[in-house]
Amino acid sequence: MPVEITWWGHATCAVTDSDVRVLTDPLFARRLAHLRRRRGALPPPEARSADVVLVSHLHADHLHVPSLARLAPGTRLIVPRGAPRAVPGMRRLAHLRLTEVAPGDVIRIGPLTLRAVPALHDGRRLPVGPHRSPALGYVIEGEARTYFAGDTGLFDDMAREVGPVDVALLPVGGWGPYLGDGHLDAGRAAQALARLAPLSAVPVHYGTYWPVGLDAVRPHEFHAPGDDFVRFAAQRAPRVAVHRLGHGESIRPEVAR
Repeated sequence: MPVEITWWGHATCAVTDSDVRVLTDPLFARRLAHLRRRRGALPPPEARSADVVLVSHLHADHLHVPSLARLAPGTRLIVPRGAPRAVPGMRRLAHLRLTEVAPGDVIRIGPLTLRAVPALHDGRRLPVGPHRSPALGYVIEGEARTYFAGDTGLFDDMAREVGPVDVALLPVGGWGPYLGDGHLDAGRAAQALARLAPLSAVPVHYGTYWPVGLDAVRPHEFHAPGDDFVRFAAQRAPRVAVHRLGHGESIRPEVAR
């Protein structure tokens, strides 16, 4: 079966490889604190179906306990090491099969190998507090090698830590008018793409959630990152096929044979 990737909005993607369905950073909410979903319908119930779910870091728009609580009993949940201690609400997830990982850890899920890789991002649940977990990316290896970057900035050893990949799912924006440290904007994501040199790329983490009341504040930061990434990628990594998906759209990317 060909590898298929669906973008459901923000950092939520479904990657089906070797008949195993992997879901990343599931967020199935119309509203999250001060954020509301401004574009794309909520993913349908079937989007919650997964064999394994990957959580990249502890921020609530990536580790969203109510969304995780909707997963089917027995679903395998992979989270950064220390997440259950830092996020007490995870006690509600007793129906899931939980595994904690750190950079360098490797897990086998049927025919897939899941490898946790570093990310340059704040791994804390809250801006202050004693609990910290590593922010992660993941490489899903089966028929293809798919890199889900989570949330990350550009770092020197990215290509070495990630290794050769066929597909890169890269964040290109955010959920507010300003991106802080430890993030990729469209330009930096294109630099990352040039370093990683995959066959295909999909921009994610943009154009979905926005703070209530800030629709008129730097609106290009909401609307433009996907198109900007396509343009910058053509300049910096012209051999990479970039697929700018709409919410709920899927691709079957090229895979090295």
